[in-house]
Amino acid sequence: MMEAHYERVRRREGWLMDGDVPLGGAFSLDAQNRQPPPRGATTLGLPGPWWPTEDEVDEEVRADLDRWERDGLVRFVGRDDRRRFAVTADEAQAALDDFVAVRLGDFGPYEDAVLTNDRTMAHSLLSVPLNLGVLDPRDAIDAALRAHERGAAPLASVEGFVRQIAGWRDYVWHLYWWLGDDYGSDAGALGARPSAPEPERAARGPAVGAGRGLPAWWRELDATEVDAVCLTVALDDLRDHGWLHHIQRLMVLGNWALQRGYDPVELTAWFTDVFVDGTDWVMPANVIGMSQHADGGVVASKPYAAGGRYIDRMTDHCGGCRFDPTVRLGPVACPFTAGYWAFLDRAEPELRRNPRMQRPLQQMRAMPDRDRVIAQEATRRMP
Repeated sequence: MMEAHYERVRRREGWLMDGDVPLGGAFSLDAQNRQPPPRGATTLGLPGPWWPTEDEVDEEVRADLDRWERDGLVRFVGRDDRRRFAVTADEAQAALDDFVAVRLGDFGPYEDAVLTNDRTMAHSLLSVPLNLGVLDPRDAIDAALRAHERGAAPLASVEGFVRQIAGWRDYVWHLYWWLGDDYGSDAGALGARPSAPEPERAARGPAVGAGRGLPAWWRELDATEVDAVCLTVALDDLRDHGWLHHIQRLMVLGNWALQRGYDPVELTAWFTDVFVDGTDWVMPANVIGMSQHADGGVVASKPYAAGGRYIDRMTDHCGGCRFDPTVRLGPVACPFTAGYWAFLDRAEPELRRNPRMQRPLQQMRAMPDRDRVIAQEATRRMP
């Protein structure tokens, strides 16, 4: 649904267009992007990103926060650290210039890849100044377009960056105004089956936490007892820096929450609170709609659920994990892989008419160990 909006914007603005034809022959050049991390690499080998220099305003803000916490007015999670993101117009320009000069060329190929020891990779780190309103989205797009025009960045990377801003980000902005303040207020976890007949409940086991509250370790960003490496890395990075890129948000944290039926409204509030770029207009459509598919398909046409094989392909996490992403049953069964099938089992009544979900539902129905996987996940110790 976003693609139609994105195409309209590209045509209207003339961005990356040759008359009526998009450069490269298609509006989305995703086929040239989204590569897994380089085999055997621990980093992309890029210079570290630009960081702001703290000043007396930062000192005053930190003193205020510390005092409010001592007085019991607020309670924080995560670790105190230096400020990592631009919050003024001048800082935003410096961060944008650094991204375009150093990382834009690698942004497209590795925008969905994750490396344990390279937190920023080729990402722009511009979501904070964009969401604070100190960086105009048009300025970010124009800078990327100029880089392509002078041959300093490949078309696929520039198109991917433009699509993230003029496509998805702008689409969510309009959804915020179109859907109104009540959007998501009655969202429910996908796949709740409170009225399932008793024999079916006995055969399948209880629903896997449909509508459950967020566990304490999740709310506190405490990964000390988490076994899955991908989840540990995401929680640790979020605790230390307050920021993760979109795949860790969507396919690790969001995927985990969807599979386990966390309450989508509570989850949205959590995302808004713990991320440095969390704002009230950004998170509802991204979490309730795209990540948790809890709005009946208003924002996204299918749930963003996946098993451990996707995480294994796009990250370097699984090689050092005690779970095996190819296994769904037994002590080394990946909680994402087994959890994916448990989620489909729980959500089948709501998904069986969705044309995009027909193939995975058919695969689930044909699984000879389906009942054992469901029973395993119903009793698995979390996390």
